[in-house]
Amino acid sequence: MKYEKIGWGSFFRIVLTIALPIAFQNFLSTTASMVDTIMIGSQGELSVAAVGICSQITSLFFSCYFGFASGGLLFFSQYWGARNEKGINKAFGLALTCMLVISLLFGGAAIASPRFILGIYTDKSNIIAIGAPYIRIVGFAYPLQVLAVIISFLMRSTERVKPPLISSILSLITNFILNWILIYGRFGMPKMGAAGAAVGTLVSGIVNVLVLFAFLLRDRKTVTLKLKEMFSWHDGFLKEYMGKCFPIIINELFYGIGQMLINIVIGHQSESAIAAMAAFRVLEGFVFAFFAGLADASSVVVGKEVGSGHLMNGYQYMKKFAVLCPAITFCICLTGLMLNRPLLSLFGLGAEAMFFGKYMILIYLAAGTVRTCNYIMNSCYRAGGEAVFGTLLEIICLFTISVPATWAAGMIWHLPFLAVFSFLYTDELIRLVFELWYTRSGKWIKPVTETGRTALPEFKAALNLKGDRLK
Repeated sequence: MKYEKIGWGSFFRIVLTIALPIAFQNFLSTTASMVDTIMIGSQGELSVAAVGICSQITSLFFSCYFGFASGGLLFFSQYWGARNEKGINKAFGLALTCMLVISLLFGGAAIASPRFILGIYTDKSNIIAIGAPYIRIVGFAYPLQVLAVIISFLMRSTERVKPPLISSILSLITNFILNWILIYGRFGMPKMGAAGAAVGTLVSGIVNVLVLFAFLLRDRKTVTLKLKEMFSWHDGFLKEYMGKCFPIIINELFYGIGQMLINIVIGHQSESAIAAMAAFRVLEGFVFAFFAGLADASSVVVGKEVGSGHLMNGYQYMKKFAVLCPAITFCICLTGLMLNRPLLSLFGLGAEAMFFGKYMILIYLAAGTVRTCNYIMNSCYRAGGEAVFGTLLEIICLFTISVPATWAAGMIWHLPFLAVFSFLYTDELIRLVFELWYTRSGKWIKPVTETGRTALPEFKAALNLKGDRLK
């Protein structure tokens, strides 16, 4: 069978129509949570450090539920390619249930024991005192966060990219306005500082979910959610879902634990280093949020092609995403390095923290580019139906290289902060070598739909016959 080679022109049309709106929406939704750290900058380094530590708790929460969301995306995109509405309903209901359970556990812990949780991450009592009211209020927003994520994933997978974008814009505006009023005490409101930023996050989360629900209820032509189908897992779907998603869930969970151990090391550095890290995480988050959106978009595009039986198209799209995204990451990080002083000055950092921030951005210029490439490829593996390879590679590299090296540098050898920071991304280059080989092999394409499975022998034969050269 002859396969048509997908040119860069066709690829960029896909990027413009599907990928960029998804990436921009993801960027806006992540930005809403980062606005707190930026706007709290006027309150001084301690407040920035406190909100930064709280953000790491939220990151661990994200890692614990995101595996279920990613698994849902795998099924949504492939079932959408095969136009299997019942399968989409089942995947949505199962992913939503698991994610809500996790949000209630984390939210309950944040509300009931904020000081204890913060004490795991840092030994600075002044930072804990500022962060406790913030994380307690944000705990109420955790269930709203998972609702927004799973509904957005469903809409993206079914090529409805505008509603999540609109909801994210409205949520961001709400967060910004409330932060401005409550952090600084405008219009006669009390000056709440970090707690005011948390209230803004909570209310903006409510707005985000309400807008998404409105669009979901309004559009019943694309996919109609039915409660009976959402919770009908007795026919073996639960086993199939967990079989495909368990590696993804484990991947995200262990990644979150690894990052938590690294954040504990950072939390025991100087207050200037903690503040610099909080500012850097925001800048890194802006970059990575955009490309996590591109990764989601690549999953939608690749998953749809694989699910509909166009396996070679999915293979080609994956390879092009793996080239495009790191190239853009490098350009953005280079721009950030040139503008480091005005960017870092947004956070009210002192001279030492500003010095740290500049060189952290320089290190990330190389590390972030490699990290983005790895992230995109792993996302496409999952969309293609393969989750084991990327999971094992990431966990093994993280826990045998990055985490031990960072822990030894910061907690045992007590090296200077920038030396400790340089160990954070030591695993990425090794992962890159293995992932480039695996991407080229095409072994990651393992369809979950009958249409995709039928096309698999021909696809394998084409790769064996011609390598990755298309006729």
